Amino acid sequence: MTENPHFPLMLAPLKLRHNELKNRVIMGAMHTRLENAPDGAKRLSKFYAERAKGGVGLIITGGYAPNVAGHLEMNGPLLNERAQIKDHQIVTNAVHEAGGKIFLQILHAGRYGGTLKTVAPSAIRAPISPLTPKALEPAQVEQTIADFSTCAQLANEAGYDGVEIMGSEGYLINQFTAARTNQRDDKWGGSVENRHRFPLAIVRTIRAETPDEFIIMYRISSLELVEDGATANDIISLAKDIEQAGADILSTGIGWHEARIPTIAYMVPRGTWSFAAKRIKEAVNIPVVVSNRLNTPETVEKVLRDGHGDLAYLARPLLADPDFVNKAAAGERDQINICIACNQACLDYIFKAKAATCLVNPRAGHEADLQITAAEQPKRIAVIGGGAAGMAAASIAGARGHSVTLFEANDELGGQLQLARKVPRKDEFDETLRYFKNQLDTHNVDIKTGVAASVQMIMDENFDEIIIATGVSPRQIEMDGIDHASVVSYPQILSGEKICGNNVAIIGAGGIGFDVADFLSALESDDRTPQAFLKDWGVDQGLEVKGGLSPQGPSLEQSPRQITLLQRTSGKPGRSLGFTTGWALKKALKRRGVNILTGVTYERISDEGLHIVMDGEQSIIAADTIVICAGQESRTSLHEELSMAGVSTHIIGGAAKAGELDALRAISQGYNMALSL
Repeated sequence: MTENPHFPLMLAPLKLRHNELKNRVIMGAMHTRLENAPDGAKRLSKFYAERAKGGVGLIITGGYAPNVAGHLEMNGPLLNERAQIKDHQIVTNAVHEAGGKIFLQILHAGRYGGTLKTVAPSAIRAPISPLTPKALEPAQVEQTIADFSTCAQLANEAGYDGVEIMGSEGYLINQFTAARTNQRDDKWGGSVENRHRFPLAIVRTIRAETPDEFIIMYRISSLELVEDGATANDIISLAKDIEQAGADILSTGIGWHEARIPTIAYMVPRGTWSFAAKRIKEAVNIPVVVSNRLNTPETVEKVLRDGHGDLAYLARPLLADPDFVNKAAAGERDQINICIACNQACLDYIFKAKAATCLVNPRAGHEADLQITAAEQPKRIAVIGGGAAGMAAASIAGARGHSVTLFEANDELGGQLQLARKVPRKDEFDETLRYFKNQLDTHNVDIKTGVAASVQMIMDENFDEIIIATGVSPRQIEMDGIDHASVVSYPQILSGEKICGNNVAIIGAGGIGFDVADFLSALESDDRTPQAFLKDWGVDQGLEVKGGLSPQGPSLEQSPRQITLLQRTSGKPGRSLGFTTGWALKKALKRRGVNILTGVTYERISDEGLHIVMDGEQSIIAADTIVICAGQESRTSLHEELSMAGVSTHIIGGAAKAGELDALRAISQGYNMALSL
C-alpha cells in the first residue's frame, strides 16, 4: 500500500487479530446523551456513520453500563439483555455500511454513579458526588464480572467489532485498582496484586466468552493526578497483566474526574499527556493508544513519530469536523474545522443534561435533521458584520449556492474572536478564524472589509435577504470620574491599544472580566510548552509519587501586576464560566495572586484610584488602570435604520442579544439562519 504523503504514520493501516484498521485515528468515547433521545438509535447511527464516512479508522461509543448499578444516572445507556440489541444493530449496520468499525464502551460508574443503587469497592463518597456508594459484597463483585462479560457478548451479537473496557478516569474498575478508593480486606483489596484482580478477571472472562476475532481494548489509567493514586510501577505491572489476560489494545486515560488538574481544557497545550502513553508502550507488545488534546493532524503525527503510541484517541476533534481524517489524507489541512477545547457545547452541555453538540460545528449531534443542501432558489444575500455569527451565516449560505456579500467595518474579519484569541491559551481561536476564512473563500463569498455598510449602500444593491450580524459594543457605566485617564475598556486592553499599569482594578467578574484578569496576570515570558504546563500544575512526569502529583505542588507564578477583580453581587464569582473549564481558570488566577472581591458598590474614580464600599466599609483600590468589563450592548443602529426605511432584515448573534459574549450562540444562529433561506 502506498504511504500517504501528508500524514504517513497517522494514516497507516494497523492489523488487529482478523481485522485491519485503515488508519491510526480512533474516534474516542464521549457522552452525547443522544442515547436518551426518543429517536436515539437513528440519531446515533447518523452521528457515527458520518464520522465513518469521514475516514476515521475506529469509533468507540459512549459508555454503556453492564448493569443497573453501573449507571451514571437514572435511565442512562445500558446493555444487559438481548431485547436491547435491535437498536444497537441500527448503529453498527450504519457504521459498517459507511466503511467503518465500531466498538462498544463498557463503563460501570462505580462511586461516580448518580442513582441510589450506586456501588463501589468501598463505601467512600467521591468529592464530586453527593452520594455515598454501597460497598460491593464478594458475590456482587463476581456478578459484576459476569455482567461485563454478558455486555460484551451482547455487543458481539449486536455487530460491534469489539469493546473498550473503561478502566480509567476514576470509574469502578479504576476504583478497584487504586488504594484511595479500595479499602477492602478480601481478595479484591489490599495488595497491588489483589487490587488488580478485578480488571484482570473481567478481561479474561470476556476473552474466553467472545469469538476470537472480537477485539478487546482496555482503557488503562496511565496518569491519575489524585492523591494515593497509582505509581508508574503499578501502572506498568497492570498493563503487562492486562496484555497477558487477553487484551488486544491498551488505550490510555489521563486523570480522574475528581482531579484538580485540567486534562483536556483549552489551557492544556497540545499533546501534553503523550509521555504517559509512551511509558506503557515501552513495556508491552500490543498497540497503545495516546489520548487527550490531540486536536490536529500534525499533533497526532508527532506523537506517533516520537514513539509515544501506536494510535490516537480523538473525541471532540471529530465533533468539530467529521471529515477530519479524509481532509488530512487529501492534503486539505486548512479545510479542517479544528476543536478549540472550549467544552462549551460538549462536556458543559452534558453536565446540564443536554445533548452534546459543538461550538464550531452546530451540526454535530444533529446530523439526522440538519443538512446543508443546495438552495431551491439561489438568492443575493448581504451579511452585515464579519464576526462569528456573520462568518457562519455567510459561509453556510455560500455553501448552499447563494450569492453572498459579507460587509465588515474593520480591516479584518473575526469581530470579538479577534479579542478572544489574545487571551492566554485561547489562541486555538486562530484555527476557527482560519477555518471560516477558508470556507468563505471556498464558497466564493464576496468579502468587503473596511466597509461600514450604510442603509443607502444596502438598498442600492437590492439584495434578496439581509442578515444583520453587527455584534456588540462594551457597555458603558455611569460613575463619577468614569472619564478619568485611568479608565479603559476591555477591547482597548486585549487589542493592545492601551497598556495597563502595575495596579489594576477590573470592574466586572463575568467571563470577560476573568479573561482580562488572565491576560493581565500572565507573565510576559509565558511558556506554553507541555513541560511548563506540567510544572505549573505540579505534575511529576516520572510518576515516582503516587498519582503523579509532584511533592512541590503547583508552581506559584506570581502575576507581574497587582490585580483586583470586582463583582457587584455577593454570590460566588465566575458563575458564568464554563462548568468544566472555569474552575481551572479560577485556580490559575488564585495561584498568581489575583484578588477577587464580591458584594462591591462602586462610588467614584479619582486620582487616588477606585472608591468602593464593601460590607458597609468605604475603601480605595489604588489602581493606576481601571478596566471596564461590565457587559455588552447590541449594535442595532443599522437594523433599526433599515427597518425604518421599510427594509426587512434578519438579526443574529450579539446584535440580537448581547449578554455574555457567546460564540456558541452566534455561530449556531448564523448556521441556522443560512439553512433557513
